[in-house]
Amino acid sequence: MKKKLLSLILAGAMVMAMAGCGNSTEPTTPAANGTGAAATGDGALTGTLKLGVIGPLTGGAAIYGNAVVNGAQIAVDEINALGGDFQIELQAQDDEHDAEKSVNAYHQLQDWGVQAIAGTVTTTPCIAVSAEANSDRVFMLTPSASATTVTEGKDNVFQLCFADPNQGSASAQYIFDNKLATKVAIIYNNADAYSTGIYQTFKAKAEELGLEIVSETTFTDDTTDFSVQVGDAQSNGADLVFLPIYYTPASLILKQADSIGYEPKFFGVDGMDGILTIEGFDTSLAEGVMLLTPFSADATDDLTKNFVEKFTAKFGEVPSQFAADGYDCAYAIKAALEFYAAKNGGLDVTDMSAEQLCEILISVFTDADFSADGVTGLGMVWDANGQVNKEPKAVVIKDGVYVGM
Repeated sequence: MKKKLLSLILAGAMVMAMAGCGNSTEPTTPAANGTGAAATGDGALTGTLKLGVIGPLTGGAAIYGNAVVNGAQIAVDEINALGGDFQIELQAQDDEHDAEKSVNAYHQLQDWGVQAIAGTVTTTPCIAVSAEANSDRVFMLTPSASATTVTEGKDNVFQLCFADPNQGSASAQYIFDNKLATKVAIIYNNADAYSTGIYQTFKAKAEELGLEIVSETTFTDDTTDFSVQVGDAQSNGADLVFLPIYYTPASLILKQADSIGYEPKFFGVDGMDGILTIEGFDTSLAEGVMLLTPFSADATDDLTKNFVEKFTAKFGEVPSQFAADGYDCAYAIKAALEFYAAKNGGLDVTDMSAEQLCEILISVFTDADFSADGVTGLGMVWDANGQVNKEPKAVVIKDGVYVGM
């Protein structure tokens, strides 16, 4: 898929989850397209890969970090259960969504001998760690840090998630194409690179399309009272509120709107995935909330069903998009190594330095012939800027669950 094609897809209506692929009861796992790499023999991938994950495992953003780690663990368990000559050893480090602590976590992984990193999970810490990893030549595939500054000027850093500009422009296009609103309000976090980046591209695309933005209000990380922001949207007659923010402030905004009887449509992005799992949150307040995401847990294809069933059985909850991102990160790295091994007569990663592995993974992820399948997208490809091309989806919350639109 070329970048031009992705822009056309993003400019159109969001696609629904892929249809079922058959009636086989055998579990399906992601793979690189067309590599044909065998588990043993010539062209084989062998050895044990030390894969690190960095993200918030405690604190206010822990729902994201734990979801990514749990998703990656499912993938690692599946890969190791194959019993082949390639295995993955996984280690997760907590950064509490703090840049300085994230850099410390990165150094701890280095002491452990990490060879590649699936992380970091959130944007601001990822910007800090990616600078260090670029200098040290450690490969990073972030599941969910979506700011363009994460990858800019760093050839070793790639994103599995959509970049912020894609989320902003695609959301505006979807709202316009489906005639969801005549007047739009935006509430965003001006202290957060993720939120601000999506806001900027949404606004630019909305203005290009002729969507009327009647209210633009902001907040910071420590805001707990959203009466001013919600009140401004209501008083200006907004019939849709766009929320390029994380799930915690979104839940407070929904409560505030309900308290004053304000019932617009709410449209969010991937950071809102997880709102249904907030302890004590009345999920009925999120009824009808729409969001852009690359993953829908109610999809009927074998790959998604297998992942959802295993995740739910192991962790007692339906996986979010962040869990799916973590799952796909592990498989995408494995697929890239298989691709290289198949083309180069084999690859043994045992005791290979992070620097050596970094150059191999960069060469594969930027190879026009490489693509990877996952639960967040089929035929995923990456450009030279580290951004992924894959098809987005839109979901809506109905009866307390996400449903593909």
